[in-house]
Amino acid sequence: MTTSQTPSQTVPWYFAPMIVLIAGCVVAIINFGVRSTFGLFTLPITEANQWPRETFSLAIAIQNLVWGIATPIAGMLADRYGSARVLMAGAVLYALGVLVMNNTSDAMIFNVGGGIIVGIGIAMSSFSIVMAALGRIVPPEKRSWAFGLATASGSLGQFIFAPFAAALLSAYGWHNALATLAFSSLLIILFALPLLVQNTKASAKVAGEADLTMSQAIGKAFGERSYVLLTAGFFVCGFQLAFITVHLPPYLAEHGISKELAGLAMGLIGLFNVAGSYLSGIIGGRGEKRVPLSVIYFLRSLSVVAFITLPITPVTTLIFTATMGFLWLSTVPLTMGLVTVMFGTRYMATLYGFVFLSHQIGSFLGVWLGGKLYDIYGNYDIVWWLGVALGVFAAIVHLPIIEKRATTFAAA
Repeated sequence: MTTSQTPSQTVPWYFAPMIVLIAGCVVAIINFGVRSTFGLFTLPITEANQWPRETFSLAIAIQNLVWGIATPIAGMLADRYGSARVLMAGAVLYALGVLVMNNTSDAMIFNVGGGIIVGIGIAMSSFSIVMAALGRIVPPEKRSWAFGLATASGSLGQFIFAPFAAALLSAYGWHNALATLAFSSLLIILFALPLLVQNTKASAKVAGEADLTMSQAIGKAFGERSYVLLTAGFFVCGFQLAFITVHLPPYLAEHGISKELAGLAMGLIGLFNVAGSYLSGIIGGRGEKRVPLSVIYFLRSLSVVAFITLPITPVTTLIFTATMGFLWLSTVPLTMGLVTVMFGTRYMATLYGFVFLSHQIGSFLGVWLGGKLYDIYGNYDIVWWLGVALGVFAAIVHLPIIEKRATTFAAA
C-alpha cells in the first residue's frame, strides 16, 4: 500500500511518475544495450590479440559473476541511499571498464576491466536498480506492469545496440566501436536524474510491512522455501542467456551465417523480448506468476532442441532468435513480482539482488563452460544440451512456490 501526496506538496515536473518511468526505461535501454553487444566482439578481439577463445570467455564470465556478487550490494545501497546515486556511480564504472577492454592486449588487465570493473558498473546501473525505485513509486496494482515495461525497455536496448554495434564493427573496426559504446553508457547519468525523486518526500512510503532490519530481512527470506526455489530457478535463466549472448555469434559464424545476419539475429532477440517482457508483466499482474515461469523455462528448452537438431540456416536462425527473444527476459517481471509478493518493497532491491546473484553464477558457468568446452571438443554441443536439461529442472522447481506474503514480512 502506498501513501499519496498532501495538497501542499509541489512536485517538479521531472519528478512526475510518468517522467520517472520513462527515464528509468531509457536507463534500462542503455545498460542492457551496451552489454548485449559484447558477444559480437568475441572473434575480433581474440583474433587481434591472438588469444584462445577461453580468454575472452573468461573475462565475460568474470563480468557476469562480479555483476551478480555486486547486485545485492548495489541493492543495499539503493535501498539505503536511493537508486539515482547508485545508477550514476555505476555508469562511470561501466564506461571506465569498457575503455580498459578497448585499450589493452594483456589478458589479466582485460579480465580486470571487462570482468571486474564492467561487472560492478553493470550491477550498479542495471534495470533491477531502476525497478527498485519504480516499485515504491508505482501503485501495487500497476507494479508488475511497470516491471514488465522496464524489462521490455532493456530488451529494446538489445534491439537497438546489437545492429548498431555490428554496423560500427564493419565500418570502423572494433576499437572505435567499443569506444563509442563506452561513452554511450555515460548517458545513464543524465537519465538517472529523475529517479532522485526516491530521495524526496514525493516518493511513496513503505506501509503494511514488518519493521525488520536489513540483516533480519535477508536471514528470514532465506528461511523461506519458496525463496530458495526461486533463487535456484533463476540460476538456470542466467546459464542459458549468458551462453547464448556470448557464444551464439561465433556459433553462427562457424555455420556460415554472416556477421550482418548474426547482428540482426541478436537484435531480433531484443525486439521480441520487448513484447515478451511486457506481456509477462501484464500476465504477472493478473494472476499467478509461478506457472508462467515454469512454462517459459520449458519452452526455452524445447526451442533449443529444435534449433540444434535442424540445419542452421538464415531462416532457422531468425526463427530461433525470435522465439528465444520472446522468452528471453520474460522471467524477470515474474521473478521480481514474486519477490515483492513474498517480501514487500522495503528491501526489494536487496532481496532480488540475492536471487540475481544466483542468476549470475549461472551466467558465469554458461559463458566460461561455453569457451572451455569449445576449446576441448571443438564444438558447443555439450553446453547446448546442458542448457536444455537445466531448463526442464527450472520448469519443475518453480511449481511448488507459494505466492503469498511471508508471515515474518507481514505487518503485525
